[in-house]
Amino acid sequence: MRIGLYAGDMARAAGVDDFVGHIRKAAGEGFATVWAPQTFSFEALTALAVAGREVERIELGTAVVPTYPRHPMVLAQQALTTQAATGGRLALGIGLSHQIVIEDMFGYSFDRPVRHLSEYLSVLMPLVHEGSVEFKGETIAANGSVRVPGATPFPVLVAALGPQMLRLTGAMADGTITWMVGPETLASHVVPSISAAAEAAGRPAPRVVVGLPVCVTDDPGAARERAARNFSIYGTLPSYRAMLDREGAAGPEDVAVVGDEPAVGEVLERLAKGGATDMVAAEFGSSAERERTRAFLRSLL
Repeated sequence: MRIGLYAGDMARAAGVDDFVGHIRKAAGEGFATVWAPQTFSFEALTALAVAGREVERIELGTAVVPTYPRHPMVLAQQALTTQAATGGRLALGIGLSHQIVIEDMFGYSFDRPVRHLSEYLSVLMPLVHEGSVEFKGETIAANGSVRVPGATPFPVLVAALGPQMLRLTGAMADGTITWMVGPETLASHVVPSISAAAEAAGRPAPRVVVGLPVCVTDDPGAARERAARNFSIYGTLPSYRAMLDREGAAGPEDVAVVGDEPAVGEVLERLAKGGATDMVAAEFGSSAERERTRAFLRSLL
């Protein structure tokens, strides 16, 4: 299992130079990946294209770009440009986002999300791999080509959690990137569902990227209280709430990876045994706890 970092804090950097500096540090420390969110700060693909021109080796991923606001031909063009700019190190994470974001903030309909994703991938995947597409669906249509000099195909990962989304992702995409999914749910639900769908479709074994908050600490009770405050929104969003319920978790604090080094290492081992190909740590806690967390994660590389 490869270990990477979630760039949530990096997206709140003081500027582009600071953002690049965070990624340069992660690369210098030997982390395999870094994942930038597409929220309401830096545009993730643009920022990663800049970083990739300055920082070598490390894989650069998005976690995740919402699909509804971007036509798949537009996203393919931008992602292929980022792939060319980074020398072939992009992992494109996409997702539906949430009804509250898509309808209340962007003004789009969140209707028929599974149909939307199926048709979105029917346009995006051919453009990534062949450079052209001709498709007309119920929610999306596309007919054209995208040619970006120097670009090569890249993995497309979907933020898939529910059974239908996992089956669709396994059949059409390269893997999933999860958030707030605990070890038991990963092993009993996510990995079997997506793997079976990929096998049935004749596709390679999917990549399973697992993102969780991580804090190495001697006071796990206080760390869980902090996690409950910092990540409370995820306990209210339906897709994450369903995964927390599967895990038997009251809230995000119950799936956050907290404790001393042996305790955190045990959870990471469970994730690897459960089928995670990548673990993405969202470090949290006091400054001292964050430093200790980073040091422990480095020791596992």
